Amino acid sequence: MYKYSVHKFFNGLRVLLVPSKESLSFEIKVFVNTGSDFETKRINGISHFLEHLCFKGTKKRPSNLEITKLLDSVGASYNAYTSREVTSYYAETFKDHKDLAMDIVSDIYLNSIFPQEEIEKERGVILEEMSMEKDLPPRYIWDLWYKLLYGDQVAGWSILGREEVIKKLKREDFLNYSQSQYRSQSTLIAISGNFSKNQTLNSLKKYFKDIRKGKRQKKVIVKEKQTKPQILLEYKKTDQTHLILGVRTFNMFDKRRYALAVLDTIFDGGMSGYLWQLVREKLGAAYYISTIGTSYTDRGYWGIKGGIDNERVELVLEEILKEWSKLKKEYLTLANLKKAKDYLKGKIALAVENVHSVASDYAYDLLFKNKIETHKEYLEKINKVTLRDLEKVSHQLLKPEKLNLAIIGPHKNKEKLLKLLKI
Repeated sequence: MYKYSVHKFFNGLRVLLVPSKESLSFEIKVFVNTGSDFETKRINGISHFLEHLCFKGTKKRPSNLEITKLLDSVGASYNAYTSREVTSYYAETFKDHKDLAMDIVSDIYLNSIFPQEEIEKERGVILEEMSMEKDLPPRYIWDLWYKLLYGDQVAGWSILGREEVIKKLKREDFLNYSQSQYRSQSTLIAISGNFSKNQTLNSLKKYFKDIRKGKRQKKVIVKEKQTKPQILLEYKKTDQTHLILGVRTFNMFDKRRYALAVLDTIFDGGMSGYLWQLVREKLGAAYYISTIGTSYTDRGYWGIKGGIDNERVELVLEEILKEWSKLKKEYLTLANLKKAKDYLKGKIALAVENVHSVASDYAYDLLFKNKIETHKEYLEKINKVTLRDLEKVSHQLLKPEKLNLAIIGPHKNKEKLLKLLKI
């Protein structure tokens, strides 16, 4: 298990160090506690748009080529991503090029200039990304899912934004947003791999000395209310039906998350899990099928995502819901409990072999919870989950009034599908 240390600079910026002398690589990853959840309707999509622009030029390196050419010259892996509550920038290099990685990642975070010509070009790129999403039902189904759960509030909007907004965003909007959100107390730097602690901390103090101090603007907390099953159907002539069937759960601070992790594993623990055996092996009705779920600071969900044979959607839904009913009763056995715990131990053991992956996990804990739950501590909590815990959480979540179905495919009878949502 990797040892870690946390350091806080005078300006409020936090640094997580996860060293590994055996590693040949070095990674710097900057996590900013902002994303689409922090937007308003007028600037919906700006978090993702801004992330794209950070690779388009800085005061020190005015063009995209000047940034990428340096990183490519040392075989670095680099990128960025935007989610609901996090925007991240990273570079992973051979251990001898750590200073280059820190220099460039700090530069794009602090000194991006958002050139007007690049804004116009990237505007077109993002509009094409939106078009691509709509042409890819396995990805576009997520937009329907969030819209179904949260409606016309920030959690229900697309991370990519809306076309009319993307077309209107101005350079001033990006400057204002970065100045309000990219601040020391909302930012965490994770360093992992092969490095010298003191040398790295001194370098970070130098590279991030000009970070804007203070906290970012807060987001509006999501409001949730559901009293009956819900469905959002989008008609599309597809060769298979894409759907997400699921329920609302709880936020990332809720202690029931350990029981839900075990319950999820009992239902979908690999190819021998009940879900795979039903849909793939027994019915032969899908190529991709799996459980999905996540927790945010103010909400969560759990469910099933899959691509189903158009002619057997109703049958598959009925059979899955029957399995969920069994999950509340006959599938909760001591044998399944032990199998699920052993499965999770195995998966986590494999995951922690990668020091950069471990650093990212710890960084998320630190960013949102201000403390780190190691993988060992997590497994200790998992090991304490009882059958009674599973019974409670399954009965709390798997109720007819909590069911939600987002679906894309050649179907028009919404009411007929809605009537299937019984458990």
